[in-house]
Amino acid sequence: MSKSIFRKKNIHKILADVASGFSDAEHSGSHLKKELNVKDLTLMGIAAVVGAGIFSTIGLASFNGGPGVTILFVLTAITCGFSALCYAEFASRIPVAGSAYTYAYASFGELIAWIIGWDLLMEYAIGNIAVAISWSTYFVNLMEGFHIHIPEYLTMDYFTAFKAHQAIQNHTAEITDTIKQGALAWSRAPGFGGVKLIANVPALLIVVIITYLVYIGIRETKKATNAMVFLKIAIVIVVIAVGFFYVTPANWHPFMPNGFGGVMKGVSGVFFAYIGFDAISTTAEECQNPQRDLPRGMIYSLIICTVLYILIALVLTGMVSYKELAVGDPLAYVFTKLHLNALSGIISFSAVIATASVLLIFQLGQPRIWMSMSRDGLLPKAFSRIHPKYHTPSFATIVTGFVVAIPALFMNLTEVTDLTSIGTLFAFVLVCGGVLLLPREASRKGRFHLPYINSKWIIPVVFIVGAYFLKDHVVNMFTGKDAHQNFPFFLFIILSAVLAVMSFVKNLSLIPVLGLLSCFYLMTELGYTNWLRFLIWLVIGLVIYFTYGYKHSLLGKEKAA
Repeated sequence: MSKSIFRKKNIHKILADVASGFSDAEHSGSHLKKELNVKDLTLMGIAAVVGAGIFSTIGLASFNGGPGVTILFVLTAITCGFSALCYAEFASRIPVAGSAYTYAYASFGELIAWIIGWDLLMEYAIGNIAVAISWSTYFVNLMEGFHIHIPEYLTMDYFTAFKAHQAIQNHTAEITDTIKQGALAWSRAPGFGGVKLIANVPALLIVVIITYLVYIGIRETKKATNAMVFLKIAIVIVVIAVGFFYVTPANWHPFMPNGFGGVMKGVSGVFFAYIGFDAISTTAEECQNPQRDLPRGMIYSLIICTVLYILIALVLTGMVSYKELAVGDPLAYVFTKLHLNALSGIISFSAVIATASVLLIFQLGQPRIWMSMSRDGLLPKAFSRIHPKYHTPSFATIVTGFVVAIPALFMNLTEVTDLTSIGTLFAFVLVCGGVLLLPREASRKGRFHLPYINSKWIIPVVFIVGAYFLKDHVVNMFTGKDAHQNFPFFLFIILSAVLAVMSFVKNLSLIPVLGLLSCFYLMTELGYTNWLRFLIWLVIGLVIYFTYGYKHSLLGKEKAA
C-alpha cells in the first residue's frame, strides 16, 4: 500500500472510472441518471442561493450595515465570482460528482481531499440545519395567518428558550418579541424536574419530507426545484416592484451608519446566502453535457442572484429604517409595517416554498459527497450504493436526513450560519488554490476555459499598496486585551505576502489568486471563536481519516499493487 498521504488521483483515471461505471457497478450495477441541462442547473443554483438569505439573514445584515449592506453583496458576489470561475475550470476538466473534494484529490492529494470532503460535509449539514430552522420560522408565521397556533415550545430550540427565560428573570436584556416568545415557550413547555421538552418539530418534519423527495430520484427533484424557483423569483420581483413605490430615500441616509466594520458584520449571513452554486457541481454525473453546462449554470445563477439581492437590500432599507430590520422574516415584516398584510401573507407563503427549495438542493448535494468519498475507500462502501429503482445514492441520502433532522430540533440559526460560512470559504480557498496547481491547457470548443491573466506585477503592487494603508493596524495587531482575536488576520497577511512573491516568481494566474485572497479575507471576518470550532471539526475528521480512510484507501492499494 502506498504510504504517502498526498497521493493524487490521475484526472484521466477519474474520468475513465466514471465512464466505465466502475464505482457504482461494484455495488449494484445501477448508475446515476443524466437528466440535467443548463436551464436546470441555473435554476438549481438560483434555488440554492435565493432562499434563507433573501428571506431571513438579509434582515440582520441590513440592521448591522444599513443601506451599505449592498456593498457587502457586491464584494461577496465578486469573491464568489472568482471562486465560481475556478469551480467552472475544474468542472470542465473533471465532470464527476464530488465537487471540491474530487478537485482537491486530483490537485493536492488524498489528505487535503479528505479535509475538504470532511469540511463539505459540515458545510452542507450545518447549512441544511440553518435552512430547516429558517423554514420553520416562516411556516409557523404562515400557520398563524390561518389562525392555527403551534405551541411555542414546539417551534424553537431549547437553548434559545432557556436564554430568554434567564433574560426575563434577571432583566439582563431589552425585552424584545423574540425574548418574550422564548420565555413563553419555557413557561408552557411540559417536562419533569428542571428539564423541559422543547424542540423545533417543524424543522424536523421538513427535513424528512425533503429527504424522501431526494431519495426517490433526480428527475422528481428537478421538477420540484424548477417549479419552486419560478414561484419564488416571481414573488421576489413583485416585492421589488411594489416595494419601490414605498421607498423613502431619507432612509438611505446615512448609507453606512456603523462604518465599513458594520457592513462587514453581515459577512456570515450574506455569504451563507451565496453558497448554493457549490452544490451544482455535485450533480456533474447527472448532467447531459457537464463540461459545457456546469460552468454556465454556476455563472448564470450567480449573476441573476446578485442582481436580485442588491435590489432587495435597497428596497428593504428604503422602505423602513435599517434599525427595524433585526427580525427573522424581514420581507414579510416591512409589508406588515406598512399595513400591506395581504402581500405580507403571500411573502410568508413564498418564503416557505423558497427555503424548502434551498433545503432540497443542499440535501441533494451532501449524499453525493458521501458517495464520492466512499468510492475512494475513505468511507464504508454502503455510502456509494446506488438504488436499483430510483438511481440515487440511497444509504447516503438516508444518513444525510438523520444528520440534518436531529440537530435541527435543538440548534439555533446564528451559530449554524457562522459555521457554514467558514466551512464554505475554506472550500473555496482550496478550489482556487487547486486551479493554480493544474497544468495549463489550451481552450477547446464546447468546454469552459478559465482565461489566463499574468499576476506577476498586479498582486505584488496590490500587496504593497494594501500594506501601506494597513501599516498602523498591522503594527498594533498583537497589543491590547483581545490581541489573540487578530490571529486569523495575521494568517491572511502571511498568505498575501507568500502569494505576492509566488506571483512575481511563478507568473501565477490572476483570477485564482484573487479568489484565494478574497475568500481567506472573508474567513478572517468570521471571528476567532468560529475558527476554533472549525479547527475542532477538522481534528475530528483527521482522527477518522487516520483510523479508517488511510487504511482503506483504494488509491493507496492500487499504487502499492
